[in-house]
Amino acid sequence: MLQQILSQITATGAVVALSFVPDAALAQTTEERRERGAAVVRNLNNGMTQPNIEAMRREFPFLAEATEAYALGDVWSRPALDRRTRQLAAVAAFAAIGETVFMKVHAGYALNIGVSEDELKEVIYMVTVPAGFPKAIAASQALAELFAERRGAPSGPPARATP
Repeated sequence: MLQQILSQITATGAVVALSFVPDAALAQTTEERRERGAAVVRNLNNGMTQPNIEAMRREFPFLAEATEAYALGDVWSRPALDRRTRQLAAVAAFAAIGETVFMKVHAGYALNIGVSEDELKEVIYMVTVPAGFPKAIAASQALAELFAERRGAPSGPPARATP
């Protein structure tokens, strides 16, 4: 099958390659896709923009635009998954690959839309199976930091009692 597709692309060029792109994606400008992505972030982040994207926009504007247009505008806004399922999947995926900074951002979004702390903990427990204990432990530490920040308590190890 792959060989047939490659032969067609070689034989007919971009016309066949473009046939794999949905018509809706071709009809939308990058700006429309970027705005849809920005709306996704505002929806998950209590009406606020995403600080990481805004910081990236200053130094790497193309990367920020691509993130908003493709990752958020095209992928994240697809209708097949509800935002709760999408956030739980993102938390699990980022935890499993060891990207705890991104996992923490998406865990915060999950909390914003009604996912409980206990549900997020269960996702981290699940990560031990495909990704192993080290990744799950790192994710649990990042999640504990997020919970502490949200509760207004200091994060980190408990203070030692002095004799």
